[in-house]
Amino acid sequence: MIVPRSGGYKPNPLMSDTTSSGGGYKRILLKLSGEALMGDGKYGIQPSTLTRIASEVKDVHDAGIEIGIVIGGGNIFRGVAGSTEGMDRANADYMGMLATVINAMALQDALEKQGVHTRVLSAIKMEQVCEPYIRRRAVRHLEKGRVVIFGAGTGNPYFTTDTAASLRAMEINAQVIFKATKVDGVYDKDPKKDATARRYKTLTYMDVLKHGLNVMDSTAISLCKDNGLPIVVFDLTQRGNIKRAVFNASEVGTVVGASETAWA
Repeated sequence: MIVPRSGGYKPNPLMSDTTSSGGGYKRILLKLSGEALMGDGKYGIQPSTLTRIASEVKDVHDAGIEIGIVIGGGNIFRGVAGSTEGMDRANADYMGMLATVINAMALQDALEKQGVHTRVLSAIKMEQVCEPYIRRRAVRHLEKGRVVIFGAGTGNPYFTTDTAASLRAMEINAQVIFKATKVDGVYDKDPKKDATARRYKTLTYMDVLKHGLNVMDSTAISLCKDNGLPIVVFDLTQRGNIKRAVFNASEVGTVVGASETAWA
């Protein structure tokens, strides 16, 4: 069972007790990596994978759930990798932000081809291709039933798109973050390298930070912890898993933000 936000959190006024879709979710944030768009390729965007992801987002949207999306840019350019090759870190990170906007525009095109009204909001102004990020505008788009894709991360270097996902989720008052990965949850070891790896069913924020588990970066986890925002980590490579995660999170992936840590 996912725990509600605690501390200074105020209940989402858009949340209805009668909402049957998504286990009661009214508004969610989906975090996609840039690598998710590559499919089985090594670089760029694979059109068939992009279409599949858009179709799955549409299924959730059609269930009446408001969706914000934060997308990475690692399939095109990764700022950290550029900085390790001698490039200025801030400059490399800005290049990575531009890559996320390319991905956001591609996903917008795929969604609108399937009849889903979509808006791209960028933390870096580029008004010829997308809208600037304004929190109230983003919320209004969601209220009107549009999918909102947040590009350019936080707009600042040295922050990852994981941190951007946590920040945007809190700003739009999303009830949960769904983090799409290539594995079916969080493991104590790398399951691709160690056959003895065990999957967690639930995790506390402190256990994630204490054990250095690869969920999100520590800044993102700390933001979620301080605001009681739960995270569901699930496998995007399985067709239909976005909808399964929204409707039955504890059975599909790992829930971070539970009251106790437990094995699957």
